[in-house]
Amino acid sequence: MKLKMLISTIFSVVLITACSEENMNEENSSIKNESREIKELVQDYSARNVEAESASITSKHLLVKENDGTEQVYDLPKDEFFVSIAPYINETHPCENHSLTGCQGEMVSEEFDVYIEDAKGNVLVDDILRTEENGFIDLWLPREQTFQVKIEHQGKAVESEFSTFENDGTCITTMKLI
Repeated sequence: MKLKMLISTIFSVVLITACSEENMNEENSSIKNESREIKELVQDYSARNVEAESASITSKHLLVKENDGTEQVYDLPKDEFFVSIAPYINETHPCENHSLTGCQGEMVSEEFDVYIEDAKGNVLVDDILRTEENGFIDLWLPREQTFQVKIEHQGKAVESEFSTFENDGTCITTMKLI
């Protein structure tokens, strides 16, 4: 009798643990899918593949006002921060939170050598990136960090620092190539 109870108890623990792990895996998968969907939506607005009256992005949310006047607020991934950089030579504009439907950078569809490292010297980006039709380079980086960035284009360069803390802006328009 005791053996049956022991086996029954062990089976119950194994079953509960397996179900719990399955629920955690489903939850993590759901979060990853939501993050991917939000990133794709941001990309679509940035590339001007979808239209809205306005779409902007803060450190925490994607804010969309549709053409019919309805408004949507989407939470951004908890571990990633969106930042959009518009390198320039002659013209720029002041910006704190990036307007995916309104901001326009000077250098459209241009290629740049982009190098970004964190405060510990870990390289996050070392690649040739192209600006979108809006003249911006969009990046998703880890939250709560400070980064050094160097951008080069046709013999001109700029180096700067930015961070991805809660109240930091998502739009960088101060990087003049010299």
